Amino acid sequence: MNLVDLKTTLPSNGANGTGRIKSGRTKLRTENASLFYGKFQALRNISLEIPECTINAIIGPSGCGKSSLLRIFNRMNDLIPGARVEGEVMLDGESVYASTVDVVQLRKRVGMVFQKPNPFPMSIQENIAFGPKQHGKTGRGEIDRIVESSLRQAALWDEVKDKLGQSALALSGGQQQRLCIARVLAVEPEVILMDEPCSALDPVATLKIEDLMRALAENYTIVIVTHNMQQAARVSDLAAFMMMAADRAGELVEHGPTAQIFTNPRDKRTEDYITGRFG
Repeated sequence: MNLVDLKTTLPSNGANGTGRIKSGRTKLRTENASLFYGKFQALRNISLEIPECTINAIIGPSGCGKSSLLRIFNRMNDLIPGARVEGEVMLDGESVYASTVDVVQLRKRVGMVFQKPNPFPMSIQENIAFGPKQHGKTGRGEIDRIVESSLRQAALWDEVKDKLGQSALALSGGQQQRLCIARVLAVEPEVILMDEPCSALDPVATLKIEDLMRALAENYTIVIVTHNMQQAARVSDLAAFMMMAADRAGELVEHGPTAQIFTNPRDKRTEDYITGRFG
């Protein structure tokens, strides 16, 4: 692949720096954020701003801290013994690591879709209803409305509306991933984090997820980790390139509009990576 190939991958209109960044209002921001697992430093001095209602791709070689960066936004790293964060991680201008933050409410606002689809071993209906019920919504009519609305947003309703009582495990891989996205949407998040959500899917299912991401970005802020350079070029408005330092700490090389990162990067290391010279 070369930069000319990537230029043909980038959309000719709509996304990637040609108009979809609406307000420019910052939704997520890190300032000199560093992450440690015990004595090991996984991230070093990461500073970036993510505007509201945009799709942001995090790219870089394996082991450079992409998923670790993703998880600091909703404190998923808290589940790892010895993990600690230094610096600032902000959601709507407020620290997500403040002592007053309710982590359950934070993860409601900042949902996560994982690399491998992980539907619960229960019905399609119960998968979607699980989150709202945990947050106190129990009325049958309200639950039914949330289930339908979430599945419609995830472009899955027409495929499953006649089998809501069937096991979610019977769905195809692509359908399971869209179900997991619907499950996140059911609790009305503001941000959706996606950790390589298409890596286990075939090309047809991948394109459906990409189309879904573009539709969701009208109302949600999306941050996606991906190893697929064409996918990042196709779907994202902004891209962040990371690398691993000599001590294995992940560092941010550059962050900017996708068209600029993929066709006119400021750092030679970025060009070398996206054109396949290393990584």
